[in-house]
Amino acid sequence: MACMNDQQQHTSSTPTAGNRPDPRAILDSAIATGAAVIAGVQPDQFGAPTPCAEMDVRTMIGHLIGVLGRITALAQGDDPFAVTETPVPDDGWADAWNAAARQATDAWSDDAVLEQPMALPWVQGNGAKVLSSYFSELTVHTWDLATATGQRPEWDDTVVNAALAERDFLPAENRRAIFEEISAAMGLDEVAIPFAEQVTIADDAPAIDRLVAWNGRDPHR
Repeated sequence: MACMNDQQQHTSSTPTAGNRPDPRAILDSAIATGAAVIAGVQPDQFGAPTPCAEMDVRTMIGHLIGVLGRITALAQGDDPFAVTETPVPDDGWADAWNAAARQATDAWSDDAVLEQPMALPWVQGNGAKVLSSYFSELTVHTWDLATATGQRPEWDDTVVNAALAERDFLPAENRRAIFEEISAAMGLDEVAIPFAEQVTIADDAPAIDRLVAWNGRDPHR
């Protein structure tokens, strides 16, 4: 989420339906933060654990690239769940991220995509709404990666607040029930539960801490 040289930039003042700010500008910034954190991973850290228990650093980067792939698939009218997370040599992760980022920004470059109806098991609406639902996953997993590798990136409050604003798809408690429904709708044999119950945190905590706590991470651990 550091070098934006090759990526299309979008102005955050561009309006979309319902007076929603253009989510592509927020995506650009989230991508820039991810790029910075991936570039900061040291060679001896790829096998290190992350706050997401089932993923080490290497797997987490692959998952983040997969998220960008799903964002691209949505804009192209393809099945986002058909995107696979392909292994990459450890010295190629930054290039793989930048390539996935270019594909994502290119796929969403047409304003008309923002108005197209889209649906995921946890959110339905136009393209702008569905794209915005990914800000939390991108940001929280970037935090996972930064935490695992001892980095303290400069979080863009616009991105983090946009992710906080999209929390309505996820209940504060009893999350297993909603993920059982989602897993059944996706035809999964096992229930996938990507977010634990929210962690209680002060209302005046930094925005990034409130976001990761909402997603079941303890920012102080």
